[in-house]
Amino acid sequence: MGIRRITRVTLPLVGAVVFGGIGGWLLHTSSASAPFLPTPSAIFALSPEREGMLKPGATFEECSNCPEMVVVPAGTFTMGSPVDEPDHDFDEAPQHMIAFARQFAAGRFAVTFDEWDDCVADGGCSGYEPSDYGWGRGHQPVFDVSWYDARAYVAWLSKRTGKPYRLLSEAEREYITRAGATTPFWWGSSISTDQANYDGGYTYGSGVRGVYRARTVPVGSFAPNPWGLYQVHGNVVEWTEDCYNNNYNGAPADGSAWSSGDCSQRVYRGGSWSDAPYELRAAARRWIQANTRFAYTGVRMGERSPMFSFRVARTLLAP
Repeated sequence: MGIRRITRVTLPLVGAVVFGGIGGWLLHTSSASAPFLPTPSAIFALSPEREGMLKPGATFEECSNCPEMVVVPAGTFTMGSPVDEPDHDFDEAPQHMIAFARQFAAGRFAVTFDEWDDCVADGGCSGYEPSDYGWGRGHQPVFDVSWYDARAYVAWLSKRTGKPYRLLSEAEREYITRAGATTPFWWGSSISTDQANYDGGYTYGSGVRGVYRARTVPVGSFAPNPWGLYQVHGNVVEWTEDCYNNNYNGAPADGSAWSSGDCSQRVYRGGSWSDAPYELRAAARRWIQANTRFAYTGVRMGERSPMFSFRVARTLLAP
């Protein structure tokens, strides 16, 4: 069952409410015991006039049980990590400038089980119903979805709304993660488990050891970044549109997805709940076969990690 809001287009985020229980910020909660009762999605797609008036920080959703979107500003940023950044990897270089000529929209959260289940109930997403491992569906991020599954969801969402939804490019994913920052994380150069969901038995920078939650947490957990996006570091990894290339030589400079290279493997970003914190860095990039739904690649042997998920993007009309 989806999130119902009084307004469908809002002003830029100006605050949030602190909620205890997992040491973070919670925007939404759901009951794991509540039965799944799918309901048809009501459509309220933006008119061209309304879309053309959107400003950075504005939010909108175009159908019930569909992702809430945040307008991301046009601008430039330096993609990749400097060689002196702790845990810098060869495929994060060379650093290069990306210029976004126009704004776009990104999902405020990773896609949730609620949203995925609505797609399935409407005949989309190839009817695939991933397990939640007993952790609860609702506002937990959907996981164990392949790149092809993620593409099936955005195809359904585009058909449902009549609007151009898609996966984020790798450059867009790093851009929204940094939100203007040049440090490994949007808040600075170290990390704690009060800021993100990862394996707190490991440290990064001047950070200290923290908790290991051993599972995902709801998508509204922890503080949003300055652009209003939640959990761009940790919890679940997120597919991007891009084919894998082992360095940035020849990468698109306009922020579009890299459609050449090893396209049997796709890039994912963000780090997962069972990863060490260096995997959560803004510049960290990993890749795997596009048909992968889960993999035993976590820092704790025998656990299924990372949890493959995604957030959506939407191309916008020029303001």
